Amino acid sequence: MKDAAGRTLETIPWRVGFRSTETRDGRFLVNGKPALMRGVNRHEWDPDHGYTLTREGMIEDIRLMKQNNINAVRTCHYPNVSEWYALCDEYGLYVIDEANIESHAQMNETNAGRQRALADEPDWHAAHVERIQRMYQRDKNHACVIGWSLGNESAFGEAFRAGYRWLKANDTRPVQYESDHSNEFTDVVCPMYPPPETVLNYAALPRSKPFIMCEYSHAMGNSNGDIWAYWRPIYAGTPHLQGGFIWDWVDQGLRTPVPASRTIVQMENPKSIPLDPKLGTFFAYGGTFGAPGQFPSDGNFCANGLISADRTPHPGLAEVKKVYQPVQMNAAPGGLAKKSPEIDITNWADFQNTADWLKASWRVTADGVEIQRGTLDKLTVSPRETKRAGIPMASIAPEPGVEYFLEVIFTLRADTPWAKAGHEIAWEQFPLPVSAPAKRITSSKKSPALKETADRFIVEGSDFTVAFDRKTGFLASLKTGSTELLEKPLGPHYWRAPVDNDRGNKMTDLGKPSGKKPANGPGQWRHAHETWRVTNIDARQADGRVVISVEGQVEAVRRTQRLTWTVFPEGDILVESELIADPAKRAAEPPRFGMQTTLRAGFDNLAWFGKGPHETYWDRQDARVGIYNGKVRDQFFPYIKPQETGNKENVRWLALTDDNGRGLLAVAVTPRLGANALHSATEDLFSAAHKDNFYPYQLPDRDTVTLNLDLHQRGLGGDNSWRAMPHKEHLLGQWTLEYKYRLRPLKGGENIPALAREKL
Repeated sequence: MKDAAGRTLETIPWRVGFRSTETRDGRFLVNGKPALMRGVNRHEWDPDHGYTLTREGMIEDIRLMKQNNINAVRTCHYPNVSEWYALCDEYGLYVIDEANIESHAQMNETNAGRQRALADEPDWHAAHVERIQRMYQRDKNHACVIGWSLGNESAFGEAFRAGYRWLKANDTRPVQYESDHSNEFTDVVCPMYPPPETVLNYAALPRSKPFIMCEYSHAMGNSNGDIWAYWRPIYAGTPHLQGGFIWDWVDQGLRTPVPASRTIVQMENPKSIPLDPKLGTFFAYGGTFGAPGQFPSDGNFCANGLISADRTPHPGLAEVKKVYQPVQMNAAPGGLAKKSPEIDITNWADFQNTADWLKASWRVTADGVEIQRGTLDKLTVSPRETKRAGIPMASIAPEPGVEYFLEVIFTLRADTPWAKAGHEIAWEQFPLPVSAPAKRITSSKKSPALKETADRFIVEGSDFTVAFDRKTGFLASLKTGSTELLEKPLGPHYWRAPVDNDRGNKMTDLGKPSGKKPANGPGQWRHAHETWRVTNIDARQADGRVVISVEGQVEAVRRTQRLTWTVFPEGDILVESELIADPAKRAAEPPRFGMQTTLRAGFDNLAWFGKGPHETYWDRQDARVGIYNGKVRDQFFPYIKPQETGNKENVRWLALTDDNGRGLLAVAVTPRLGANALHSATEDLFSAAHKDNFYPYQLPDRDTVTLNLDLHQRGLGGDNSWRAMPHKEHLLGQWTLEYKYRLRPLKGGENIPALAREKL
């Protein structure tokens, strides 16, 4: 701005970028090339200031997104603060800019046939169109904006048609609207929460418009299971599929002092009670403030983030980063068996050659310990190109029972505004077909002795004692020397603390009786272990060992189960568990099939060989196989609402010890284990409904350890959090379930990895 004399009074700087976006031939194109949307929805949220954001906070969000391979953001459900777009221009994020239009409840009335769409009401026409126009006029010069969204979850009508026509007359960028189910007034087919089969059905026929999900993989609590079901077809080259936007980025919780009573207390706002530094804070959600029922609330349905309100990443974000990584790798057919293993490397970046910004390296591990490493300095892979790379590793002389893995890793070549050089962008781990038979456990010790009392079978060895309850058939006592390990018996267990998705798909529902048929809802499994009744139990000595055979009925669900405990001279206990099939489906499928015990206080040093270091689940286990160590307390992730947490998948062995090395070793026999060790008991974490207020500070303080050793627990799911089940391949079904593992009491000083490698 200048005055009459030509003097500059005000200057408004503006970064200018040039690019094109369009849809053509069923593809979304950026600068003429199809772009993948590795996206996330983002509400504007600060844990201390609510909707008021700082520049520093916005930069932190962008850095976290880019560090985790997120390249696109939908501004749900309103245009964001102007500075956000300038930062996305600067750091490099695609943005779908969304108009501030939502009339969700009225949409439901329209869909039910009780009301006319608000967008078809003449009195509301201008309000719709003007919001679209104002968004465009404010944000049109930002290069980061690659498309426009007409709004969110409002019944489609004439106002949206008018808004679409106006944008198309004034701009070249694609326009989308999810609620136009005719797909006439949207350039992108952008559904919410489609199941994977719907995605594949769309791609199965020739289409004129691309398919980009505006919302998918509902990240509420412990969620984001099986994202691969959506991305595996994309990386396989399925036409029209170009990604989507996960719901959503950050939990919308308010930082609030923990009440002195550690119970739910009525408060008007987060400043209503004083902060006790010893108790700290928690993140509050709907229903916590005001008198009960004073304010409308949907409970913790405002907490659907990949990160907590304070920007602590949820464990599920590691899975998102892995799925979204722009370099995908697969073993070439027969390639791992070659002297120089061959890996097929595909560059899914839209524009950059891998060599322009990434360094490639490799390493070989033996039971988690690195034994070789190298670089792939000459590797260059152009966008959307696949190259086969040979890994120049030296030959391996395998040691008995040791597992060998090859890892290929891509890291940043140089510092960027969002991460330092060396930051990992992509990785893959491949099991090498190199092995030597494991050593067999041999013993010079005499056979364990079997004693019988009125209520127990007692097995005694040279430095261990095991006792089995004759009434239940469970392992009731396990001593290493004179030190008792168990607080509670080890026996069958079928339940997990509900995650938010379980609450939504009614896992806690007990069901209702129908005629002569008893209730058979999945909630019947919650206390099913308490209804175990032994029908036959037998103890015998054979071949230098003691065998306890048990058969029983789980009466709550009308299922038969068999347990076999075999005690060996060294103190090893082979545990075999079999739940007999229920083809008549007299009961719902179990949420978990495994065994649970509680260890006494002090056995809180945890080590395991399996997926880690973060928690993993049947349908969310993109993590490296390795040996990991930690404290039991650190396995608990403080989701805004307590739920199942801390699980480990593909576990070869797990050990819990005290500071003297005494404790318990569990080793998978067949197949590998799912395992979990927490101070919280399963019941501590139980909450049945979304709208119940329940916070981590309410959990009891415990120093015992609840240990689960499972075949599996059901997958987490996450297609949505209100009805969808985990995908069928991650459910236990009604068929026979069986698995084996062994236990070894530890006296201290053992080489645990070597001990675990041995076979019975």
